[in-house]
Amino acid sequence: MLMTLWLRMCVLLGKAVLFVVGLGLLGWAVATAWSAWQHRGPVPAQEQIPTDEAAMTRDVIQTAVRIVDSHRENTRYLRDAHAKAHGCLNAEVQVLQDLTPELRQGVFSEAGKTWQATLRLSNGSPYPQFDSLRDARGMALKLLDVPGTQLLKDRQSRGEQDFVMFNHPNFFVSDVAEYRQNVAAQADGKKVMAFFPGWDPRTWQVRHLFIALATLAPAPASPTQTTYFSVSPYKFGSANAKFRVAPDPDSCPVYTLPPQNQALPNFLRSALTQQLSTDRVPACFVLQIQRQDPSQYMPIEDTSIEWRESDAPFETVARIRIPAQDFDTPAQNLQCDNLSFNPWFGLEAHRPIGGINRLRKAVYEAVSDYRHARNAEQ
Repeated sequence: MLMTLWLRMCVLLGKAVLFVVGLGLLGWAVATAWSAWQHRGPVPAQEQIPTDEAAMTRDVIQTAVRIVDSHRENTRYLRDAHAKAHGCLNAEVQVLQDLTPELRQGVFSEAGKTWQATLRLSNGSPYPQFDSLRDARGMALKLLDVPGTQLLKDRQSRGEQDFVMFNHPNFFVSDVAEYRQNVAAQADGKKVMAFFPGWDPRTWQVRHLFIALATLAPAPASPTQTTYFSVSPYKFGSANAKFRVAPDPDSCPVYTLPPQNQALPNFLRSALTQQLSTDRVPACFVLQIQRQDPSQYMPIEDTSIEWRESDAPFETVARIRIPAQDFDTPAQNLQCDNLSFNPWFGLEAHRPIGGINRLRKAVYEAVSDYRHARNAEQ
């Protein structure tokens, strides 16, 4: 009797599980179809600026400053994102010799030109944490001694061109309005619930939650084995484009990184030290662009949309070489902490475009000024 009842309960439970799974699959299929129907081309090739964007930007700045205040390390004020660096490295960026005329734009105008650069590799979290925890990983690249008029008036003597990237092709928010809501929730300690701002299912950002979960990836074996994306678009001469930096092992000596102790809090820094300082083996990347085709669904104002390679392939414009070097010293680490990277540090030919980039301009400036002013008081 009890056995029969138990078997019937198991059968009912199995059917219930199958029903829930089937319902979930059906919901996923409907959501995918709805998303595909919504996200169709063509799209504008020019920016579309909301009238209330300035007010929303001020709110984001206040939240970002609050994050900096709450996440300082001892007496030093850290970045509001990508606070923990694995290292700042000297690098060389060489433009390809055989670029077609339409790819010879801005810092890529001179075939074969080699730029000296500084490259910062980091975790994405706004406070330092163990490298083994799931996190975004970032690369910020600064080309040095770049001639020409800078985008920002107070940077004319700096001669920089920055490229700021992280390890996922699209962002977990679409625009400034959504970023304001999400970052305020994150600052209040909400994580998953930041994507569910109310009881109305129409406000739920389920697709963006999955993007965020995919972005918070397990740590790579080394920062030199990761691909980094600009996520947001930029001008590329008269075109619009996104950037990508991908490992290029064929351009460097063959190297196998010895296994690292991933229980250590800073094992990604250790991996860089092992390769560049101990084994004296350089690391290589390619710098690529993906040009917008406005006849396809490749929007400027929505950074949650990945531009499909089937619509526009990536094209290599330069190679990056990180030579063997000693970089992990107290003086260099302090200098690394004081460096500022900003996609608006650069030339008109590579002007950042879209709402998230316009937001970056205001927030980066405000937070950087606040952080450096507070650190100067220490």
